[in-house]
Amino acid sequence: MYDLWIGSVIAALVVGVFVWGLIFWCIVRYRKRGDELPVQTRYNMPMEFLYTIAPILVVSVLFYYTAIVQTDVDRTSKNPDVIVEVVGFKWNWQFNYRDGIGTDANTITSTLGSSDVIPVLVLPTGKRVLFEETSKDVIHSFWVPELLFKRDVFPGSIRNQFEVSSIDQEGAYVGRCAELCGTYHSMMNFELRVVSPEKFDQFIEAKQDGATTQEALTQIGEEPLATTTKPFPTKRNVSNFNPGSGE
Repeated sequence: MYDLWIGSVIAALVVGVFVWGLIFWCIVRYRKRGDELPVQTRYNMPMEFLYTIAPILVVSVLFYYTAIVQTDVDRTSKNPDVIVEVVGFKWNWQFNYRDGIGTDANTITSTLGSSDVIPVLVLPTGKRVLFEETSKDVIHSFWVPELLFKRDVFPGSIRNQFEVSSIDQEGAYVGRCAELCGTYHSMMNFELRVVSPEKFDQFIEAKQDGATTQEALTQIGEEPLATTTKPFPTKRNVSNFNPGSGE
């Protein structure tokens, strides 16, 4: 998709330079030189042919490459290495690590976000990861900017799927909801923590042994809490709401 956007921008600039050149050429070539009217042309077949066929060709080329890229992006494998069920809800995330694809699969372990703790989604490098998305209420959108990709999370029986062939670089990446979903939409963040396959296996084992996500992260030598974002002060916790403070 990144290459498609770069190619589209380059093509648009080429067309833009051509059009701008024609505009300035007309300004200079046909500027007013007196009171005599220039020759009035009712139609120009070559020009009409050009501005009819050229846009069709441009749209056809863009459609062709878009279809190819979209097909490649939507392609999923039958046996991904990691399967994560993404559950969106007002206004947080739950990530379920699954043993198979579809609603009949079982959840091995999960991470649930709260108003006080940003959920951390842990994934390994170099593995094919399948995301299955669903929502408990309204439409949300799962977005990690560094992945250059996002996909809407729908309620009901619609389960969007997409697969990441491999994440090459370890690190912490902020994740966000990219669909306006209500009052605390802007605060509906999560963190993608990418670790080595060995650390990922240790993390899953620790979770299955009863450790919390924070405890499991500590056991594999990672920061227990999100480092790219933090909980926003909200009024969701009534005990922290002081009517006299104006907050």
